[in-house]
Amino acid sequence: MELARRYADSEADVFITGRPGARFDNAQASVQGSKAIPGDLSRPEDREHLAEVIRSGPGALDVLVNNAGIQRRVSIAADKGQWQERQQELDLLLAAPIHLVHLLTPLLLTSDKPNQAKQIVNVTSGGAFFPQVFAPAYSAAKAALHSYTENLRFAFANTAVAVTELIPPAVATGLGDTGPGHGADLDAFIDEVFPQLELRSEYVGYGPTAAPDFRSRLAADHDRFLATSAQSDVLRH
Repeated sequence: MELARRYADSEADVFITGRPGARFDNAQASVQGSKAIPGDLSRPEDREHLAEVIRSGPGALDVLVNNAGIQRRVSIAADKGQWQERQQELDLLLAAPIHLVHLLTPLLLTSDKPNQAKQIVNVTSGGAFFPQVFAPAYSAAKAALHSYTENLRFAFANTAVAVTELIPPAVATGLGDTGPGHGADLDAFIDEVFPQLELRSEYVGYGPTAAPDFRSRLAADHDRFLATSAQSDVLRH
């Protein structure tokens, strides 16, 4: 929601989506001028509806932020939940961003100004790189999204679409039903990362995910990825 507010403050036309309910209503009210589209992004039909609403709008799509997520805080051995609970987590964290990129890529690549800057922002997590034993499925899905984002950036390298990976540490948003005070201050986090998003940086971290040793690991992994991908004959945009 804070990201949506910052985009709205920069005079962007903002679409927000989320499951219907009080939190979604509050989000819509707090982001002035936004267009709210209710839906559960763990459901493919709701993702397709969202894409259709955006495609039928009057303007172009400049930025796609894949941020929706849930976090089931339960260890593997203690997880007695029904499979549907686990499936929803995986669908929302991984299937949703991949599907939305597929649905909205034509719109991102279509513009009256071919060189107009566009951007995809995939929100992963420090847990993608350091598996969290209290949230194993969440960590695995975020690790997979990091991998997909690397390939996505490679695929869009010859276009005006920049691909940014936003890698938060724990931030005080209540994710996983954590109590007050758990995680970095939200305003401080947004103040630091939003300008980097607007600069279309490839990786944006905060605190431990912006530390020199973490950045070095990212750079080394990225160099290995580029060396391997250069040997592959794949179609790029």
